[in-house]
Amino acid sequence: MRHRILIPTDFSKNAWHAIKYALELYEHKYCNFYILNVFSASNNILDSLLNLGPGSELYETAKLESENGLAKILNMLAFADYDNKKHRFETISSFNNVVEAIKNVVEEKDIKMIIMGTKGKTDARIMYGSTAINVMEKVRNCPVIVVPEKSTIKLPKEIVFPTNYKTPIEKQELNHLLGIARNCNASVEILYISEKGELDNKQLTNKKFLHESFNGVNNAFHKLSNMDIPTAINCFVESRGSDMVAFINRKHIFFGSILTHPLVKELGYNSKVPILVMHDLRN
Repeated sequence: MRHRILIPTDFSKNAWHAIKYALELYEHKYCNFYILNVFSASNNILDSLLNLGPGSELYETAKLESENGLAKILNMLAFADYDNKKHRFETISSFNNVVEAIKNVVEEKDIKMIIMGTKGKTDARIMYGSTAINVMEKVRNCPVIVVPEKSTIKLPKEIVFPTNYKTPIEKQELNHLLGIARNCNASVEILYISEKGELDNKQLTNKKFLHESFNGVNNAFHKLSNMDIPTAINCFVESRGSDMVAFINRKHIFFGSILTHPLVKELGYNSKVPILVMHDLRN
């Protein structure tokens, strides 16, 4: 079975970095890569979608620029002598809102993973741009790997999975994390960020479930106390040289809504590791 991977691009340096990371991560897997560029006919996307349709000069100019940019990406791969027989590429140019375009491609192509950069052509001070945050938060039927510009292109060997053991997890929700860990022979480090003393019975039950779920991959359990969540995660990752952080994005649980406000900014500002965002199947 071929993996079906979607890689959105705005033709920025970071977007190209995400493409290279995706090719490395799935180097030994049979994959169809769909490289998507979403274009608008003016800087005001809403106005563009409402007033500028196919046939207008602005629309046709933007469409041509999008198609030429996608063709250039394929040329760059060819010039780099990229010749992995297991990989196929398809480019998609879409006139739409970015999140809606991605949702459409996920449905139409049965996409199993989205891999994208975390900083595009906008404010260089923002690590997780609004587009990446919106995709991580709103495209809830497909996991997302966000790749910081500073990240190293290599297979992950240690993946950090933060938890507070408060919320039951379904085994299916861990499938993508387990798949990456097995494919890359990576260990999963379960990080408990303590808010109080001993675990209660519910937390002990959930911890036992995680222990059983990660059977078959290298794993270990860790605990950090007296630290806020983003500081704890960053300190743990930096001290160990971990290669990826993975979490299940549950609204109003553990992280609050992790992607919307301070945590994602604090995690991301100087982040050097990709983040795997999985979703709560019950949402």
